[in-house]
Amino acid sequence: MSDQCEGKDSWPELLGAEGTVAKATIESENSLVEAVIVLEGTPVTGDFRCDRVRVWVDTDGIVTRVPVIG
Repeated sequence: MSDQCEGKDSWPELLGAEGTVAKATIESENSLVEAVIVLEGTPVTGDFRCDRVRVWVDTDGIVTRVPVIG
């Protein structure tokens, strides 16, 4: 799905990083997206958006999933 979006669309290197660092990195590497930090277990909408990257974190603020556009 993300092949229809512009710019970098996946950040596997941020898995295990601090969420706030991941957010800043994502937004600096693709200015077309807004990175949103989301606590694991939080309900979210199922819509796909090229301008959003969800940064899933645990209670310690560590990234638990590879951030991708969507």
